[in-house]
This record gives sequence, structure tokens and C-alpha cells, in this order.
Amino acid sequence: MVTALLNLSENANRALNTIKARNGYKDKSEAVEYLVDFYIEEKDEYELRPEFIEELKKAEKEKSIEIKGSLAERYGLKNVHKESKRKPR
Repeated sequence: MVTALLNLSENANRALNTIKARNGYKDKSEAVEYLVDFYIEEKDEYELRPEFIEELKKAEKEKSIEIKGSLAERYGLKNVHKESKRKPR
């Protein structure tokens, strides 16, 4: 285990205390570990798998088709937003 001395702003200190209290941690080091784990999970979530990148590259090389006019007109779709009777939240 590594020991670290941190200089925190008042705001960061309050945030750590809040995380510590909400999660029932014994000390701030557990709150810091929670934040690091959370960051790692969030960062990894947005990285694309190499297989997916290869699929995208193949799709970019494929021949595309041109569509003239709007799809709504072409397929006889109505504007759902104007006709919706649902109340906004």
C-alpha cells in the first residue's frame, strides 16, 4: 500500500467527506479509491474495442446509396412531434 499526502481545496475536501458519508467509508482514503475506480470505469467505457474499429473501417469503404428528398416524404411518414398529444414532462 502507498501512503500519499494530498493538498485539497475546501470544496474538494467537502466532496470527499460527502462521498465518505454516503458510502459509509471509514476514512477519506476509501473515498479517494472510490473516485479512482469510478474514473477508470468511466474512461474505459468510452474506449472502442479494436474489433469495432475494424468494422467501422470496413463500413466506410463500402459503396453507399444516394437518397433524394426526405425519408419521411419517400415513405409517407407523418411528423410525429407535431401530432403528438402527450404532455411534456
